[in-house]
Amino acid sequence: MTRLLLIGPPGAGKGTQAVRLAESYGIPAISTGDIFRSNVKNETELGAKAKAFMDAGDNVPDSLTNALIRDRLAESDCESGFLLDGYPRTTDQVRDLDEFLASHGTALDVVIELVADPDVVVERLRKRADDQGRSDDDESVVRHRLDVYASQTAPLVDVYDGRGVLVKIDALGEIDDVTVRITEALAGRGIALPDHSAR
Repeated sequence: MTRLLLIGPPGAGKGTQAVRLAESYGIPAISTGDIFRSNVKNETELGAKAKAFMDAGDNVPDSLTNALIRDRLAESDCESGFLLDGYPRTTDQVRDLDEFLASHGTALDVVIELVADPDVVVERLRKRADDQGRSDDDESVVRHRLDVYASQTAPLVDVYDGRGVLVKIDALGEIDDVTVRITEALAGRGIALPDHSAR
């Protein structure tokens, strides 16, 4: 089983790397952002609530997020492992995730922190906003999201670092290069690519 968490500021490339890693290691990538956006697109009750927070650049409240993640992790495709992208974002969410995993006799294996310069992140997200027309990617919202990340999510880095499960990865440069950095770091922690994915 491979249980991973990908953490880093908005625009650090978490979504791109999550898809690649999930495919390489044969585990589902679980992105709260994708789950929320799907609910927004389908105009569900949760989606309507989530959209108001997302458009303002704020995190969706823990109560909604925790319930969603618990349901998703209980699905059968997570039995062989998973990769979390965008959750947990707060120390309260860490506690909730810890409790859920402990109740199943498991814990996270490795926490991958993608490190990126804030100005580079803003430029990346401005480009994504132009390309995809995303309302949560204009510069003022992005700057606010970075502030929210720094105040609420960055403390998680200290928590996981203290547990000895954190690896820091330079998220800047070519996508392929970042993927290689991650897989090499995971190999160093005893998590090798499955044979069918070996290059």
